[in-house]
Amino acid sequence: MRLLTPSLVAPLLLALSLAAPAQAQQPSPPAPAARLTLDEAKRAVDAAEVEAVKNGWKLVFLITDAQNTPIYLRRMDGVPTRNYEIAVAKTLTSITSGMHTAGYAAALKAGTIQPIEGAVTYDGGLLLRRDGQVIGAFSASGARGVEDAQAVKAGMAVIRIAP
Repeated sequence: MRLLTPSLVAPLLLALSLAAPAQAQQPSPPAPAARLTLDEAKRAVDAAEVEAVKNGWKLVFLITDAQNTPIYLRRMDGVPTRNYEIAVAKTLTSITSGMHTAGYAAALKAGTIQPIEGAVTYDGGLLLRRDGQVIGAFSASGARGVEDAQAVKAGMAVIRIAP
């Protein structure tokens, strides 16, 4: 058996020290995709409901992810089932068109976009974007469209997402 002598160990240590920086230069894994958490959705709906109560509106609220899968739903007492269906159509419209429902309505009227099956042209369905990426949609229904949108925007402000 041969023992390692200092003259054999030194080149080995040098080779190992030169290999370490090469490993450190490996690209880091990509950052996780931007997303909306359940906690954020609850806080946003809480704030939107405060706005609705303050103004005497009875609304249903829906927040979905970027694939239009529901994350959080709340229907205030006394809101008809039809308003739930409209809230669902608003998130579908926003996610599918890539626009707020008011923007979709304007584009449809201008003839710059094709109609989307099941879409609505009522205000109150807004896209949620983080770092320029669509992470979901937030809608309200039960009042006038601009009032629905006002409640949604109040909720978005709490989670620091601009309309």
